[in-house]
Amino acid sequence: MTKTLKADLCIIGGGSGGLSVAAGASQMGADTILIEGGKMGGDCLNYGCVPSKALIAAAKKAYGLHDADIFGVTGEPLKADYAKAMEHVADVIAGIEPHDSVERFESLGVRVLQGYGGFTAPDEVSVGDVKVKARRFVISTGSSAATPPVPGLEECGYLTNETLFENREKPDHLLVIGGGPIGMEMAQAHHRLGSKVTVLEAFTALGKDDPDLTSVALKLLRDEGIDIREGVKIELVSRQADGGVRIDLEGGESLTGSHLLVAAGRKPNLDRLNLEAAGIQASKAGIQVDERLRTSNKKVFAIGDAAGGFQFTHVAGYHAGIVIRNALFRLPAKVNYDGLPWVTYTDPEIANVGLTEAQAREKFGDSIQVLTFPYADNDRARAERKTEGLVKAVVTKKGKILGAGIVGVQAGELIQPWALAITGGLKISTMASFISPYPTLGEINKRAAGSFYTPQLFSAKTRRIVKFLSMFG
Repeated sequence: MTKTLKADLCIIGGGSGGLSVAAGASQMGADTILIEGGKMGGDCLNYGCVPSKALIAAAKKAYGLHDADIFGVTGEPLKADYAKAMEHVADVIAGIEPHDSVERFESLGVRVLQGYGGFTAPDEVSVGDVKVKARRFVISTGSSAATPPVPGLEECGYLTNETLFENREKPDHLLVIGGGPIGMEMAQAHHRLGSKVTVLEAFTALGKDDPDLTSVALKLLRDEGIDIREGVKIELVSRQADGGVRIDLEGGESLTGSHLLVAAGRKPNLDRLNLEAAGIQASKAGIQVDERLRTSNKKVFAIGDAAGGFQFTHVAGYHAGIVIRNALFRLPAKVNYDGLPWVTYTDPEIANVGLTEAQAREKFGDSIQVLTFPYADNDRARAERKTEGLVKAVVTKKGKILGAGIVGVQAGELIQPWALAITGGLKISTMASFISPYPTLGEINKRAAGSFYTPQLFSAKTRRIVKFLSMFG
């Protein structure tokens, strides 16, 4: 017998964005229903951000003393236990799970329906034998690993980020298809935990970031011993009799490995939604939304990876705030990505916010100025022997900050003042004039910003002014 429920707001998908909307809406007094067919917490908690960063942390511990002799520290070499490292990952997930659990959200007043929801009308969603009618809907179904069109791949079988963290057998030789952030992060983590690693990228590794930054990171990754091959074409993937994987490349070369990880992009999870019944337009890239995150059905919003565009957990969280203002308070809040930061968690990290140099030149031509400062000229970086890296900022001639990028240790932390400056509309003068404690890596940002004034401060004109003023005693 079909049961019908009514609500002010119905969220489809219990990932980071959906959970943020549900918690906020319920605590603000809205009658809220949350629908989730998989694991609460979605990709971020179970297969993405949390487990990957936990594994990266384990790998850093394993690699941490590789250069200890430089500091006068010696001892037995560290030995990594891959299975125990993966148990550490599972333990981190388990520690966060209660925060994202059905029980917690029901305690907040959210009605949680466990099952996959699909539209049956513009204002109705069906979940099993339950129908939900709501004033507003939010689609937050996330994304999943995309499969590249490689002959033999499906028959061979492979790991993705959704299955990798269940593995307890250390790969003897991990083959990675895809040189983007996920592929490179997992390649380095596995190499540091004792695996031989080969990365195969059809175009350019870390190709979406500024090449001045990625060139530093890729050199250090290669120096560690990771085999990164760019511009390769895979002709065939096959499973060997011994259980290993063989990859045939264009040109006749073949590679063999024990495990295969596919990290070649992501696709939005839209298949079960029956969007046509609700009059919602979408493409392979995601659901089409306006600046207020409304779909073609104005009573339905789409957020996070389901809406295409930037595929980051913090974007889904940002979207949640936009939707709450629109759906609950009827405020015409719009997205603004000018101050959006993103980080690739290789070692060294690569962090960006705003426009890259190439994007800024395309938009503003030659009326920009590029500011840089190297880690090697920072005393704290020298003390810790972490001198590989730089800060790169792009500003207008009048000092408006358009974007910034950092490659180096703690880049993900150091990018945040730049994000704050862009969001707050601060000029480069503010970044140059704040007092930074010594010795910290944060001084790198101040020194990069201060270089905006170097040509003027140390010009012939300035010297003439100083000379003239000295005549008056």
